[in-house]
Order: sequence, then structure tokens, then C-alpha cells
Amino acid sequence: MPHAVSVLRAARLFHSAKPFLARRGSRSERCPGCRLLPSHCLCALRPSVPARAGVCLLMADIEPLKPSNTGWLIADVVADTFAFTWARTEVDPALLTLLADPQWQPYVVFPGEYAPPERVVNDLPAPDAASPRRPLFILLDGTWSEARKMFGKSPYLAGFPVLSLAPDRASEYKLRRSRRNDHFCTSEVAALCFALAGEGRVADTLQAYLDVFTQHYLQAKQQRPVDRDSAAHQRLQALAAA
Repeated sequence: MPHAVSVLRAARLFHSAKPFLARRGSRSERCPGCRLLPSHCLCALRPSVPARAGVCLLMADIEPLKPSNTGWLIADVVADTFAFTWARTEVDPALLTLLADPQWQPYVVFPGEYAPPERVVNDLPAPDAASPRRPLFILLDGTWSEARKMFGKSPYLAGFPVLSLAPDRASEYKLRRSRRNDHFCTSEVAALCFALAGEGRVADTLQAYLDVFTQHYLQAKQQRPVDRDSAAHQRLQALAAA
């Protein structure tokens, strides 16, 4: 069954006036399940881990179309992943319904320096039977300039706490360049959120899956065969067997 990001991608392609061609990317056929070349397909390695928290991806217009997008990986791993295209002038009613659902406690994940201090939180409360709302991490999926625009021009997010992360390591993402060393890709941010929520296995699986995806992506780009005995593959397999 297609997940939220693949559905969003299909809708975006349906309404596109011309085919999307990734910048400097291959025009060869790609697997519809993982967006990689069929020779480097990742689908057989797709993990699924039970998770209490959920993820809501607000995606810039063409982000679901990019083969390097890592929001797709989150949707592969976490069943309760929701995805919506962001637009400044309109909002999907389904997004507003999700944000109002009483089972969820939404958190906008963004650096606290851009939010009023009273909205910023750096930690999550422990699960409480008296207050069983599940964390819903709202991730702004796009370039840094797009994410800042989403954060500043989405009034329906203004009433939610802003979860400001303080990672103790640098990003290891290799598929796109950022002007800032403290920027993490979307899947890395999700892993940090789940770790903060006490869901270590989900966090570890997201990171391991990203490492394997990165390896397959780069080896396809370099026209090299997949190294299925790599440390990244072994780590993902160990987590799947745990």
C-alpha cells in the first residue's frame, strides 16, 4: 500500500505540466517504490517499526519529486506519517483536521531562535496515562529558505509548541549540500525527535535506513554495484532482527 509521501508524489506528478527531471540526476528508469535505479533497489530492505509518535511532513512544492528526499524514508519506517504540500495562500483541510485530532500533541520542529521564548520547548513530557496524547512532529521539508518561509507564513501552526533540538553531532547527510553545518536532513531530524521521545529503536532504524539509502543512491550515481555486506547494511539487518 502506498504511503503518504508516495501518494503526494503521484498527485504532484499528475498535476505537473511537464516531467520532473532531477538536477544533475539520471534520466534512467527508477523503481516506483524507492526512487532508485532498479539495479540498486532498496525495497526489500524497507523496515517497519512500531511507533507511538507520528510525523507530519509539510513539503515544499517539488520536494516529493526529488529522488534524494528523505521524508520518503520516514514514511517507509513510521506508519503514522502524514504528508501535505505547503502553500502560502491555502491550506489542505485534511491537515487542519489532523492538527485538531485530540489523539495528537503537535510540535513544530524548528530552531528556537526563530520563535518567541514562550513557545519553545527543548524536551518532551514522559507518556502519561492521564494525558495520553501522542507526539506529532511537524517537519518542514524543503530547503532552509523554504522551511523558514513555511514557519513564518503558516498561521495555523502558531498555537503549537516549537520543539528546538540540540544535537550533539554534525549531520552525516551526503546527498545535498547546505550552507550551514548545523542543518540536518529531514530523516535525521525525525530520528532526533524519536530519540527525544524515548523511542530509541525507531530513531536507530531511521538513521540506519538513511545510511543504507545513501549508500545505494551514491553507488548508483557512481555506477558501482551495491555492497550488501557493508557495515550500514549489517546494522540495518541487526535492528530488523532485534
